[in-house]
Amino acid sequence: MDKQEILDSRYLRMAQIWAENSYCKRRQVGALIVKDKMIISDGYNGTPVGFENVCEDENDRTKPYVLHAEANAITKVAQSNNSSNGATLYVTSSPCIECAKLIIQAGIKRVVFGEIYRLTDGIELMKRAGIDCVQIEE
Repeated sequence: MDKQEILDSRYLRMAQIWAENSYCKRRQVGALIVKDKMIISDGYNGTPVGFENVCEDENDRTKPYVLHAEANAITKVAQSNNSSNGATLYVTSSPCIECAKLIIQAGIKRVVFGEIYRLTDGIELMKRAGIDCVQIEE
């Protein structure tokens, strides 16, 4: 295992720990944005600021306004003085198509993920945009 693979594995494990902050019952997802070996942003799936921390409705379906971990990390970096241009996103589940669009627009050049989300159109879109997509199964 080379140095980059070791770092990728460590950052992905950190994203898995960060996912534990999520109040979502169905699936907890964590994300980290790393640039120049520094974590510049983080996120986990959940409701917007000021909303109750309940992600599912009475039928156990995810509420439509729940933010994905990647979207939270990207919007958080947008509020900071950091730039995600050229950064790597570590996320515990592969991005959906909506998050893939945000990743492309944020200038992220690499995405390292754990499990594959049920839809793979996000991965396909990122690859089409020239983003390096790496799956690490742990």
